[in-house]
Amino acid sequence: MDTSAPPTPKRPAGTASDKRRETTRRKLFEAAVTLIAEQGFSSTTVEEIAERAGVAKGTVYYNFASKSVLFEELLRHGIELLRDALQRATDEATARGGNSIDALDAMIRAVLVFIDRYPALTQLYAAELWRTNRAWQSTLMVVRAQVLAVIESVLRDGVAKDELSAEIDISLTASALFGMVLVAALDWRSYQPQRSIDEVHAALSLLVQGRVSGTGATGRSTAGDVPQGAEG
Repeated sequence: MDTSAPPTPKRPAGTASDKRRETTRRKLFEAAVTLIAEQGFSSTTVEEIAERAGVAKGTVYYNFASKSVLFEELLRHGIELLRDALQRATDEATARGGNSIDALDAMIRAVLVFIDRYPALTQLYAAELWRTNRAWQSTLMVVRAQVLAVIESVLRDGVAKDELSAEIDISLTASALFGMVLVAALDWRSYQPQRSIDEVHAALSLLVQGRVSGTGATGRSTAGDVPQGAEG
């Protein structure tokens, strides 16, 4: 299985027919994300997706109303996976007794691990971020907001606890942090693949410490260290 494609949402175990359909949808997701990352959405045909997935063309339309619907569901599910990974990272950092800088640091690593695991999906997301003529633009805005909300929550909590500078703009800082990690990770995967996650993580951690922590910060206990279980 191509690990660059996200798994389909887990559903309660059903009949053999349900399981076959779930398997088929997973194959279609994997085929679509790989092909669209390689040659773009417009250049990818339903026939190619079906062929790559090893199914008949009609099977694509049986599971998804159109290529656009397939792609929209793919983007939605992939970004929801990222949102959940960020939430787990900050929850685990907090459970270990970390402060807001630690939570931000844990989220940086979570994004790097996610992008390393799903590079094709991340490339698609990055390519679609600044397009305004797509049918799924409103869906993309909604799920993007969900990702940023996790980061904003940590920033807001950090300011309230005097762990982060009170001068930061919560919304813009969340967008800047997410964009910084996204672009840096894509650059790493494309142009500096010899670097390890630890190296990239350490460099981004230093940037975060210098930009969002203020003089009133209570101190960083673990940022820059590798959070336990972050590779999992």
